[in-house]
Amino acid sequence: MKQKIKQLVESRITEDGMIETGIKGVRLFKVTQAIPCAPAVYEPTLIVILSGSKEAILDGDKYIYDSSQYLCCSVSMPVEAGTPAATPENPLLGVAISLDTKVMTELAIAMESVSGAVKVPKGSPQPQGLSLANWDDTFSDALLRLIQLGDDKAGTAILGESRLRELYYAVLQGEAGLSVRGAFGIGNEIARSIEYLSLNLTKNVTIDELASHVGMSRAVFHRKFKQATRMSPIQFMKSMRLNNAAMKIAAGKNVNEAAMAVGYVSSSQFSREFKRVYGQSPKQWSQSKQLIENIA
Repeated sequence: MKQKIKQLVESRITEDGMIETGIKGVRLFKVTQAIPCAPAVYEPTLIVILSGSKEAILDGDKYIYDSSQYLCCSVSMPVEAGTPAATPENPLLGVAISLDTKVMTELAIAMESVSGAVKVPKGSPQPQGLSLANWDDTFSDALLRLIQLGDDKAGTAILGESRLRELYYAVLQGEAGLSVRGAFGIGNEIARSIEYLSLNLTKNVTIDELASHVGMSRAVFHRKFKQATRMSPIQFMKSMRLNNAAMKIAAGKNVNEAAMAVGYVSSSQFSREFKRVYGQSPKQWSQSKQLIENIA
């Protein structure tokens, strides 16, 4: 079944880049050249690799994944991402599927009303914002049915949303389900705080404000946030700002514009923190990078 999905995708994308499928949030991508890991922000997304491999780095931890597992990012996460192993002979080929917050929340809550709220095993950390999951038959079948719509405009218009919903359900049932249900179901305080932070990057958001927003004490919020993201709230805010700024610089903004766009009032402070994280000043970094659209 996986081979059939790969053949369908190969037949539809012949050049490097990312293309829309006609189904909202579902895109196909292909990369034939090595792209070093660079700052990025993963939005809630499902990444399915059909050939080659991809790399994501979160707080120093490296995730390398290929066609044996799919990656599920259930909350916005500051990462470094790239395709360092891609070649013309072994291209990266895959599907990127945005996770619709409204639909995922509906499904997660409906599942919990039947099977009960998410219960994390005692002694284990809260599920991570990034998780890898093995394919199962339910997932493979749902993905195939989604991709099979292909260029059928009528089928896409009539069946696209329902088949995408079917795939979401397969993810919620699969190995990444605990992480995803934790982000979209009842008790999704950390996911809601990350969404709030992402919408207010230019403001001086405090930990107390984030904790209050989701009805937690500062101490409990700090502990649960670090379990979910592997970073303290302060680290996370700084990484989100720096990664967003790096992406803006790569897209052509000057350093001052990029710094101000993510809430820095001092370009010198921004440059110091940028160099501490990436090993180069923003200007040096921008000169060493070519603008290549990052495949999320």
